[in-house]
Amino acid sequence: MGLDDPRIQGFLATKDVAVLATVQADGAPLAMPMWFLHAPASLTMISVADTQKVRNLRRDPRVSVVAEAVAGGGEVRGVTVQGRGEFLSDGPERRALIDRFHEKYRGLQRLWNGKAMPANRVMFRIVPSRVRSWGLG
Repeated sequence: MGLDDPRIQGFLATKDVAVLATVQADGAPLAMPMWFLHAPASLTMISVADTQKVRNLRRDPRVSVVAEAVAGGGEVRGVTVQGRGEFLSDGPERRALIDRFHEKYRGLQRLWNGKAMPANRVMFRIVPSRVRSWGLG
C-alpha cells in the first residue's frame, strides 16, 4: 500500500498533526509533532530553520512520520511513512503549498503576521520509501 492509497489519503485528511522523527548526530531519534500537508506522492512540513530537527535533516535526510487515531470503541487506525526529507526552495510549487497551509491551518496568518512564509522558516517534503497503515479497512 502506498501513500497514494485512497484510504491513507482519506485518513491523513482527518489529521492536523503528525509526529516527525529525525536522526540526531549520535544516532538517537528526535520526535516532534508537526503540522503537515499530504499529497499522493509526499508529505510537506514547515519549520523554523534553526531548530534541531532541521539541523538533523540537513545532516541526515532519513525520517519517519506517524499519524494515529483511536476511535471511541478503541479501534486504532494509523499510518507510518519512512522516507527522506528534501528542502524546497522558493518558487511556484512552494508558494502554492504555502497557500494550502493557510487553508488548512487558519491561525497561520496571525502566527506569521501575514500570508508570506517568514524568512526564518524552511519547507521540506517527505518522499516515502515505505508506507504502512493499520485499521484503515
